[in-house]
Amino acid sequence: MHKMNYLLQTEETTKMVENLILPDSVQKAHLTETVTKIFNTDYNALMNNLIEQALWIGLKIILALAIYYVGKWITNWILRILDRSFERRNVDLSLRNFLRSMIKVVMTVLVILAAIQTLGVNTSSFLAIFASAGLAIGMALSGTLQNFAGGVILLLLRPYRIGDYITAQGQSGTVKSIGLFSTQLSTPDNRIIYVPNSAISTSIVDNYSQPTTRRVDWKVSISYGDDVDVARKEILAMLTADKRVLKEPAEPMVVLSELGNSAVILSVRAWAANADYWDLYWEINERIYKELPQKGLHFPYPQMDVHIKQN
Repeated sequence: MHKMNYLLQTEETTKMVENLILPDSVQKAHLTETVTKIFNTDYNALMNNLIEQALWIGLKIILALAIYYVGKWITNWILRILDRSFERRNVDLSLRNFLRSMIKVVMTVLVILAAIQTLGVNTSSFLAIFASAGLAIGMALSGTLQNFAGGVILLLLRPYRIGDYITAQGQSGTVKSIGLFSTQLSTPDNRIIYVPNSAISTSIVDNYSQPTTRRVDWKVSISYGDDVDVARKEILAMLTADKRVLKEPAEPMVVLSELGNSAVILSVRAWAANADYWDLYWEINERIYKELPQKGLHFPYPQMDVHIKQN
């Protein structure tokens, strides 16, 4: 039984091999047809067609290069016009660089797409690829894109500029640069702090440099029993004699603001130019400490009266 099955399988395999091998007559007919086609081909027409295609492709390449270089020249011309316009209007340097970079990138991409389309390439496929890549990159770099968006908002709204002294996100310092992803602050002790734009664009920013004038405040404590009028007169004399103290938006003032546990507390207020704030504050502090005791006034130490009763 096994021998019979084996013989049947062998005969079927032999028939399949015979069907794969073409007879000699068929092979000769195919060869004759192929040779005939080769000899009957019009080579002159073929060469002319190839030359025409080559010339057409070369013309499209030259046209694409011309579009690219003309577009590049137009882009540089537009950027020069923008630079002159920014200078006339005194646009902030950080905003100027950002807008210039964005316009240059957009114009360059448009010129390249126009040149590619001239070559006969369908640019819609490139746009689809760019969109897909942008979506993938955006998902992977969501935090970085938030910083980028924050940088755009800061450059457009400009809550602070380079050189301003600000406080934001618990950090204080002079703004050294406003980048697309972070703001660089320089602290008074010469440390550099980078604050992410996504955080600073949505937080409270205290800008000390933007106003032209600032109010200077002092708290002066004198002893109970000292003459408040004398203290007020002497402090006002110091302030009015100082040329850095402004009369606008308000005259200097000294008021009794609080009766403390161990001292009478006077509030002193005066207006000065922003640049004179700290010098005025420190110098008046020193004069108050040196000159008030000469007028019979005292600066009390914190004290507590303890009364002991014996039964």
